[in-house]
Amino acid sequence: MPTNGAPARITQGTQAKGGVGESTLRPDGVLKVTGEFAYSSDLWHEDMLWGQILRSTVAHAEIVSLDTAEALATPGVYAVMTYDDLPTEVRHYGLEIQDTPVLAHGKVRHHGEPVAIVAADHPETARRAAAKIKVEYRELPVVTDEASATAPDAVLVHENRTDHHVSHVPHPNIVHRQPIVRGDAAAAARRADVVVRGEYTFGMQDQAFLGPESGLAVPEEDGGVHLYIATQWLHSDLRQMAPVLGLPPEKVRMTLAGVGGAFGGREDLSMQIHACLLALRTGKPVKIVYNRFESFFGHVHRHPAKLSYEHGATRDGKLTHVKCRIVLDGGAYASASPAVVGNASSLGVGPYVVDDVDIEAIALYTNNPPCGAMRGFGAVQACFAYEAQMDKLAKELGLDPVEFRQLNAMEQGSIMPTGQPVDSPAPVAELLRRVKAMPMPPERQWESSEGADVRQLPGGLSNTTHGEGVVRGVGYAVGIKNVGFSEGFDDYSTARVRMEVVAGEAVATVHTAMAEVGQGGVTVHAQIARTELGVSRVTIDPADTRVGSAGSTSASRQTYVTGGAVKNACELVREKVLEIGRRKFGAHHPAWATAELLLEGGKVVTDGGEALADLVDVLGEEAVEVEREWRHRPTEPFDLRTGQGNGHVQYSFAAHRAVVEVDTELGMVKVVELACAQDVGKALNPLSVLGQIQGGTAQGLGIAVMEEIVVDPKTAKVRNPSFTDYLIPTILDTPTIPVDVLELADTHAPYGLRGIGEAPTLSSTPAVLAAVRDATGLELNRTPVRPEHLTGTAQEQHPR
Repeated sequence: MPTNGAPARITQGTQAKGGVGESTLRPDGVLKVTGEFAYSSDLWHEDMLWGQILRSTVAHAEIVSLDTAEALATPGVYAVMTYDDLPTEVRHYGLEIQDTPVLAHGKVRHHGEPVAIVAADHPETARRAAAKIKVEYRELPVVTDEASATAPDAVLVHENRTDHHVSHVPHPNIVHRQPIVRGDAAAAARRADVVVRGEYTFGMQDQAFLGPESGLAVPEEDGGVHLYIATQWLHSDLRQMAPVLGLPPEKVRMTLAGVGGAFGGREDLSMQIHACLLALRTGKPVKIVYNRFESFFGHVHRHPAKLSYEHGATRDGKLTHVKCRIVLDGGAYASASPAVVGNASSLGVGPYVVDDVDIEAIALYTNNPPCGAMRGFGAVQACFAYEAQMDKLAKELGLDPVEFRQLNAMEQGSIMPTGQPVDSPAPVAELLRRVKAMPMPPERQWESSEGADVRQLPGGLSNTTHGEGVVRGVGYAVGIKNVGFSEGFDDYSTARVRMEVVAGEAVATVHTAMAEVGQGGVTVHAQIARTELGVSRVTIDPADTRVGSAGSTSASRQTYVTGGAVKNACELVREKVLEIGRRKFGAHHPAWATAELLLEGGKVVTDGGEALADLVDVLGEEAVEVEREWRHRPTEPFDLRTGQGNGHVQYSFAAHRAVVEVDTELGMVKVVELACAQDVGKALNPLSVLGQIQGGTAQGLGIAVMEEIVVDPKTAKVRNPSFTDYLIPTILDTPTIPVDVLELADTHAPYGLRGIGEAPTLSSTPAVLAAVRDATGLELNRTPVRPEHLTGTAQEQHPR
């Protein structure tokens, strides 16, 4: 730099490439597709032990005796722990209600509940030792549905509840109840020209992430422990773990390991406490990796549901009222059930204008597998039912199902059933118009000059048909999903941003505790830093608990909230950099004092594009660092009697058109196309937006036609805990998914963005079912729909 203090190497600034609005490539993308990415199951430490969990073989039973002597005597075993070996009196945990025991005590409440843990020098030794633990059970009656849960003489899943929900529920086996009452639905029903009713069943869906639960706990010299873990929320894990371990939070250090998918299934604890307990007991690193069988028992699932709906309308097609009752099965422990109830009830009418509403949603305690967060979070189950109702009502009125939806579609300024105004764009009618206007896929695509391509037919390579009995159907659906944490939750995120000169170039470093679970947050954070700080090089530090909480990677919130925190921290860094520049170079150009200054292309520039200084010269030897918490607008709890309140911060909308071909003789379904139109506010990374919409659509397809955890209604035991029997869509099952992206900015959100990850999971399922109904003429009030439901050969409804 010249000795007179004037800035050197002044050239015209240009916007750094790879900023907001560009489809920059993911930094982990190539590693993942080439198999070189290190997932949590790949973790390794010298001299580490392997952990194993013994799980209950029954769903509800007293533990009469528990004998670990033979397991402890097994060569290579370092530790066996049960409930009595836990180090403190804090022996339960939970996201909101601390009702989940670290290890079962006195009784087990669901099939696969952890009873004991083992550490050994080899995974097979640990497995064999766990199998030697002798547990004597005295089985108890199982609670499996609403009737058995709420009967006057019902067995209580949890005796002596003390949580804050118990005071407003009508039965101790109800976790939470949320009514939504607006207007006078009974009076409106009397004015309706047409009324339709429906009873709907939604199956239990698994997140089915491919990377199983896994982690490595390493004991530290100060008596603490360092856990490397695949999770969705580091600080929530820490909050639940530290009291159980008997350690202050600063002695429980957590670093995010490579995550192989999540979709809500990693929001609760799985093996985190178990690995740390064994590491602290043995003084050695302990690694735990679930196999697929264990994974089905080791995390929560999507709530199965029973939904009863009544819709009314005038003869000209205006909705008069909606009544509904939603019963969600939360399983043995609360997990996120209270929040799922809040979503199901507050979004239970869908994206429609209805003045008179009477909704009740409850979640049950049962002895079925625990259920909690999964992509769509309560809104998925409701959307399946209310969209079936909209089709049924349109048919009764003789109206086109899309036009009927458009006639009743909400828009900006509409009032939700909770009384909350929709204060950002709500282009429901436009999304329906766009998705209907997309070109239809050609008929009979399986035909060619060389004969039928059976891959394009129902049944696929099983070669069950060459087109005989195949009928096409088309169906539409649209849904509404909240974005971010709701009901008064303090939803914030923390970002630390540092800017300095490294090897002659200005470099930004971003550090958050955001869990990168595949959604592409690390890519977006780098884009934000490039846009706000005008640099090309951005380093993303590993997520850990050395920085403040980023909240959960769920609720479509991370780009909004942690992205907002990164943006805010970058803005503060930029101001500090400009202050340094004014101090150093302000005397050399009046624009330093009078113009609006930006950082672009590695330079300080005026809003007119004139370059004033290189960032390298401005920073010199100085580094600028800011850590900042950022919050979205506050929300408030729903009233426990009426459900009124401004409970959500933002809404997201997506519409789907499904085209299916059904072999009506065998009941086989081929989804030919699932077209989607979605408003994303602002596409920060268009390629990632496309991936999120297509991924969410595929998960909605799964629950429509194949995915279901089957629970025996007599024993509450899981029948299909494997990918042999629990089916998920493969590349041959997944149709083409054309996407039309609409960008209508939400002025309350960073860059005008809208959370996008969950909305496509809502409407894809009812669109597929609507298309199958169109092809078959059947009512089809349950999901997933199976061949026997289409052929009339079902002996009874598939359990659960």
